[in-house]
Amino acid sequence: MQFGIIVAEPEEYDAIEQIIKIEKRTKIYELNFTEGIIENKKCVVVKCGIGKVNAARATQLLIDVYKPKYIIDVGVAGALNPNLQIGDLVIGDCLVQHDFDITAFGHAKGYITGIGDKIYADDMLIHKIDEAVASEENLKYKVMKGTIASGDIFCNKVEMKDKIYAKFNAQCVEMEGAAVAQVCYLCNVPFAVIRSISDTPNGKNQRMYEQFIKPAAERCCNVVRKLINSINN
Repeated sequence: MQFGIIVAEPEEYDAIEQIIKIEKRTKIYELNFTEGIIENKKCVVVKCGIGKVNAARATQLLIDVYKPKYIIDVGVAGALNPNLQIGDLVIGDCLVQHDFDITAFGHAKGYITGIGDKIYADDMLIHKIDEAVASEENLKYKVMKGTIASGDIFCNKVEMKDKIYAKFNAQCVEMEGAAVAQVCYLCNVPFAVIRSISDTPNGKNQRMYEQFIKPAAERCCNVVRKLINSINN
């Protein structure tokens, strides 16, 4: 299998289904894996569910069973950088777990034993995503490359948003990417994380999230399609 694609939410999965020619569906431990073709490449997609444990579980199963050459985690996120607006794109060149805390032992917030405080995405995939975005004509959204912060909390408080942004200089916040990154790092599988902004934490952003998750997910999937088309090996 050339590409493994991980999403968390039904809307994100539905967007992927629009670009994949489905060949086979398999259920493993109640997770649904969909095999098919995107841009003449063999792919498998799994909807992991919300949160880091769900994401890590699905990633490990994906690697063990399907042995993909590359893994792409795609979905939506809340903006931390004040310059990001709904629909803008974030390419995660590194991932952090903002809620991982062993500071009592003298480590920085987010530091994971044996891993470090940041997990870096694959350079080649990041470069190809850059090219995919650059190929779009009349680009109507911003693209930022930088840190994506993950944690088992839906961030909807301004104070929390500001704290994560100040501590990690992260562009956006979500609940799965860094867990996917950690498993890929440990299993030596090249990965990339792509996020489209669905909301900005402001105390009421769950409503914003519900309104914009579908178009944000579709924007991400358009980039995924172009990325897959650009990779020939």
